[in-house]
Amino acid sequence: MAIRLTRIYTRTGDKGTTALVGGTRVPKESTRLEAYGTVDELNSVIGIVRTLLPQFVLKLGNDGEWYSEMLRRIQNELFDVGSELATPPEGEYEGMHKMGEAEVALLEKEMDRMEQELEPLKSFTLPGGGQLNAFLHQARTVCRRAERVLWRLKREESVNDQLIIYVNRLSDHLFVQSRWVARRLNEPEFLWDRGLRLDSPEVKAARRKAAANQIAARRGAKS
Repeated sequence: MAIRLTRIYTRTGDKGTTALVGGTRVPKESTRLEAYGTVDELNSVIGIVRTLLPQFVLKLGNDGEWYSEMLRRIQNELFDVGSELATPPEGEYEGMHKMGEAEVALLEKEMDRMEQELEPLKSFTLPGGGQLNAFLHQARTVCRRAERVLWRLKREESVNDQLIIYVNRLSDHLFVQSRWVARRLNEPEFLWDRGLRLDSPEVKAARRKAAANQIAARRGAKS
């Protein structure tokens, strides 16, 4: 589909509706608009990460350019997601691109590559520790919200299942990115301290003692 933007303002949305691909007009607060608007918001946060990246890219080592290209591709894929969501079933056209298994498989392959460098977590992570980490966590949370809106839309209209799977996998991908970036930049990860306390020797000993007491109590009840 050819794209030509000659004038940004059109005044056609001044009465609270907007046109989808194919010409159907819907309220601006519709679930479909909320879905692709949230995807657009996600793309904007990833755009911040890409804008900040040049000052860090050399510190990422030999994979700096790989990571930069990955973010570029994901931004373009999110624009594809938005385009697909802006096209209702009656507006679909020949040759229209739809998200599929290949895009999901590539995200999984990239996650596997990054996770090879990461230590298992002993607690949940908190956003922050470094600029890229913080913005990647923001992108992750927006991505989760986009997925929730997509499931709401799917209960109202037809939605490509692979598109929803892609958004789900991308939220995991952004989480792995946040950890991988922190690792490569030698920056700290903020950890949920209650999770750390639950894993402390003192807490483990208390758990073992409580479990032993429960077993003894059950045995006593049977005798």
